[in-house]
Amino acid sequence: MSTALEKDVFLREAEKELKEGILAFWMKNAVDTENGGFLARMDGEGVVDRLSIKGSILNSRILWTFSAASRRYREPEYMAMANRAFAYMMEHFWDHEHGGLHFYVDCRGDAVEPRKQVYNLAFGIYALVEYHRASGRKEPYLRALDLFRIIEAHMYDAENKGYFEACSADYSEMEHFFAYEVPDREKKSMNTHLHVLEAYTQLYGVWKNERMAQRLRELIEVTLDRIVDARTHHFMLYFDEKWNSRTDEISFGHDIEGSWLLLEAAEALGDAALLQRVRAESEAMAAVALAQGLDPEHGGFYDRLENGDRLFADKVWWIQAEAVVGFLNAYGMTGDGKYYDAACSVWGFIQKHMIDRECGEWFWQVARDGTPDRSFPRIEPWKCPYHHSRACFEILRRLGGAPGEVGHGR
Repeated sequence: MSTALEKDVFLREAEKELKEGILAFWMKNAVDTENGGFLARMDGEGVVDRLSIKGSILNSRILWTFSAASRRYREPEYMAMANRAFAYMMEHFWDHEHGGLHFYVDCRGDAVEPRKQVYNLAFGIYALVEYHRASGRKEPYLRALDLFRIIEAHMYDAENKGYFEACSADYSEMEHFFAYEVPDREKKSMNTHLHVLEAYTQLYGVWKNERMAQRLRELIEVTLDRIVDARTHHFMLYFDEKWNSRTDEISFGHDIEGSWLLLEAAEALGDAALLQRVRAESEAMAAVALAQGLDPEHGGFYDRLENGDRLFADKVWWIQAEAVVGFLNAYGMTGDGKYYDAACSVWGFIQKHMIDRECGEWFWQVARDGTPDRSFPRIEPWKCPYHHSRACFEILRRLGGAPGEVGHGR
């Protein structure tokens, strides 16, 4: 029996969750009135740690979320949140000596993390472009260009293509600097390249520069040629500098997220031949994700698979959000109703199990059957309002249109 929603119901639920759930929670609970910016940690029971270090990625994702909200709804309270995030980024996360963004600052705003990470700089670009579009200010646009030039000057691998994960604060050392959560000190990862692709797609939307176009095209080709496994249509995750794969782990969430970000990038670039190739791969990735990642018994979307048979069946908040968007993307691309049904099925799981109806926000993780795990925090440097707010924006844009074509940025 189909679990598909009528589109008007889907739209109403997405907008309600966006405005009354996600945005309202972060406005009410995340502002740091003592030290400026935003709180860095709230545990699963709602207890705040005001001494926790603050992450640039969290700040950038708040900046993106409320810039996107301001573009769609033109509500002053959303722009006030975006203005706060931008001001804190420029005062505390921006490296005024070497350029770029510090990864962490302490609760008072002093830098505590020496390295520079491409992933972090990419999210800075992504957020700054959206804030530029929302505010009309030129400064965030210029800062985004600064970050692009830093990445290209210091992290680009001219010999093998792609980008190294991290380097020292002053960009002088590369060899001994590696990204967080990258095993065995590997120098390149799928996740970093996916989010550079995401950021460069948005930057190209406001800066139709020839070099920018060349780098965006190259990123798409690197993803197709080096990162996607042509046999399985899964992403490979970690690589040495020559693109030799170093793990057999499958990340279902990144696969379905990548399926739509790849297509978005190719559409922005406008190369017909490359777009045709990307469409074929995007559909293949979505088909495999549907066949292997969707839980037929309990609903929702699996986390990952390791060693070919070790399934992590817990349901993680950001993966559910990206599954909804990825399946809607596949539906829009192919017209095949099975993808719309899959998006509705995951959304139904979210509505029933992922949203914390008592305290607000989404649970970080629930068990396969939907039982919440409250040991995970509601706010921390990686638990941000970006994936699930973006899912709501994308539902609204794809199924109902968005005023002024706002939301994800197109």
